[in-house]
Amino acid sequence: MLAKRGWLLLFLSIAAFYLWSLGSLPLVGPDEPRYAEVAREMLARHDLITPTLGGLPWFEKPPLLYWLMIAGYRVLGVSEYAARLGPALCGLLTAVFVYWIGKTIEESSGASSPVLGENAEQERQGLGRFSALVWLSSLGAIVFSRGASFDIVVTMTVTGALACFFVWQVRHAQGAGNDAGEPQARMPALLIGFYLFVGLSLLAKGLIGIVIPFGVIGSYFLLRREWPHRRILQSLLWGVPLAIAVAAVWFGPMLSRHGWKFVDQFIVQHHFARFVTNKYHHPEPFYFYVLVLVALSLPWTMFLGAAFFGSRRWQWRGGRPLDRFCVFAFSWIALPVVFFSFSESKLTAYILPALPAVALLIGERITCFLRARRGDLVLRTTGVLLIGLGAAGAWYLAHHASLSSACVVLGALPLIVIGVAALARPQLRKVLFILIPLALFVASAIGFVCAARIIARPESVRDLLAAASARGYGAVPVVQLHTVERTAEFYAAYRMMYLPDGEPVKLEGVTQVADAARRSGGLVLCFVPREYEAQVTSYPTIQTEVIANNGRVSLVVVRVK
Repeated sequence: MLAKRGWLLLFLSIAAFYLWSLGSLPLVGPDEPRYAEVAREMLARHDLITPTLGGLPWFEKPPLLYWLMIAGYRVLGVSEYAARLGPALCGLLTAVFVYWIGKTIEESSGASSPVLGENAEQERQGLGRFSALVWLSSLGAIVFSRGASFDIVVTMTVTGALACFFVWQVRHAQGAGNDAGEPQARMPALLIGFYLFVGLSLLAKGLIGIVIPFGVIGSYFLLRREWPHRRILQSLLWGVPLAIAVAAVWFGPMLSRHGWKFVDQFIVQHHFARFVTNKYHHPEPFYFYVLVLVALSLPWTMFLGAAFFGSRRWQWRGGRPLDRFCVFAFSWIALPVVFFSFSESKLTAYILPALPAVALLIGERITCFLRARRGDLVLRTTGVLLIGLGAAGAWYLAHHASLSSACVVLGALPLIVIGVAALARPQLRKVLFILIPLALFVASAIGFVCAARIIARPESVRDLLAAASARGYGAVPVVQLHTVERTAEFYAAYRMMYLPDGEPVKLEGVTQVADAARRSGGLVLCFVPREYEAQVTSYPTIQTEVIANNGRVSLVVVRVK
């Protein structure tokens, strides 16, 4: 087992990985560039309240991610790194909260079992460290912490809220069974922390920031068939107003400035309509989030299955801290999965706030396997999974990224080697529980260096606009024909046309491109899918110059003759 300095070095190395090279890739997807641009416009206007996109009010999301981006912009300048730094720090801070919960169970086990004494303390030794390690090395945490995402921010705030509540619950139950008790001065601080984080959760993702924490806690007491303690119920009298006061820092001015328009767009459309209708075109089957949970928890999925399988031995109403821990983590997973399974609009990241609880349950299984010297079957199946991931990744990179054989082999090798070791020698569990996440980090780093830019290139127009700027077209208006390139919302900021609803203008014919050029002094840059490029270049009343293409769309200079 690693010594304390070894664990510290390991976690510092992982933190460095989370913060490494955040700005080397362009902003990709429909969301990253849009959120980064909203934050840039708020910074330019010196306005921390009203989000705008293309100069128009944009009420889809609350401001916490924007505020983190603005802080990054102020310190580091407007860049991809600055936009992604806040989410990366949220991923690391979530690990701190996960560690805190696990460490609380470690420290409480011996105190709650005076008969067992030191043996009880040894029972879950390392729970905090292993749970944090599982969180940091899970696929969901790595992917979303390295992107400009609201979901990792609300995951951090929800985890902070639930950590404060659960630590209070464990310490209160422990003090209630001990004549000496615990100094009560620290107890209200934890409940205050809970409500403060609930308020921040409202600022991070809207109403879901209050649904998940209170839903998890309600499910926890329901599963234990236990009535909340009087102090919890009393805390609602001052705690809910405290959470509302935190959220009112933004909601109050927004209501004052924009009134019903804000309520309709933010609350009605982007909360209730998104949940009960397919207005935003993200339909998925009811079981979708079960599959998502499997994917987000990689490479620890088999351990999660083992944790659920072991739930038949849980003492669901037991008084030990570990009994409470298992039921609380289960509730924490089940509530988001069940809740969002009923939504008509489903996106992968919606259940990311459940992943810290997944890490906690897997951390419990790891400490159990180490103590009982078992878990060989789980390690062997994890070995098979790692080999499969390495092979699938190698096949994908070889067929879709046109990489050299050396990069493909180096990327897959760590996963395959550790997978073979887990398959052949599961008895080396102490070492394997460290090597499995290390293999994932090494493979991720190699894949990032070798393949990420190649894979991201067709998903962004950054390089195309940079090439246009190098030719002297850096200030030319930008239009889009038969496409909407979301990444242009950041990289072509202030040069695009928007509809009143905040959507970029999508032109449907070359005549519209020519008209736009005439209105812009006779010159525009036009994004067009490669298959429609000839429509522009062969149009008789305009002159064209193809700047470049990214494999998917072309950037064409259009001049009116």
